[in-house]
Amino acid sequence: MLIVNTASKCKFTPQFDDLQKLYDKYKEKGFEILGFPCNQFDAQEPGTSEEAASFCQINYGVKFPIFTKIDVNGKDTHPLFTYLKQEAPFKGFDEANITEKLLKLKIAELYPEWLVGDEIKWNFTKFLIDQNGNVVERFEPSTEPMDFEQNVKQLLA
Repeated sequence: MLIVNTASKCKFTPQFDDLQKLYDKYKEKGFEILGFPCNQFDAQEPGTSEEAASFCQINYGVKFPIFTKIDVNGKDTHPLFTYLKQEAPFKGFDEANITEKLLKLKIAELYPEWLVGDEIKWNFTKFLIDQNGNVVERFEPSTEPMDFEQNVKQLLA
């Protein structure tokens, strides 16, 4: 299973294309993706939960579940994301990756409190879960879904 916090007006929103490709390719083997819209990052999911799901279906052909909007950081953090962050701590920014370097600067400007610790840093943070419910890996927003297809295949083998 892959759990991802999403937003429809984000630089990373085109990742829905490859998320759907992974889902289509591996759903028959039991692979599931769960999308959780979140408006905590630069107000990039301003509409309702229904509007978020509709956007994903219409613009990216998303067929995996898109749930109700939630918070992934702060006092109202959804318990699922509290658990995910505990099980898969933030490993740091790859300063050699220009996207991550720019993202770090943006977070420092807008949400400096989220630079510290294991908080979700931005939309499209992805958590890979095995068949036993163990969090296997955390992929930061700049990691493209097809970059970890091999990880998905190994879990399904």
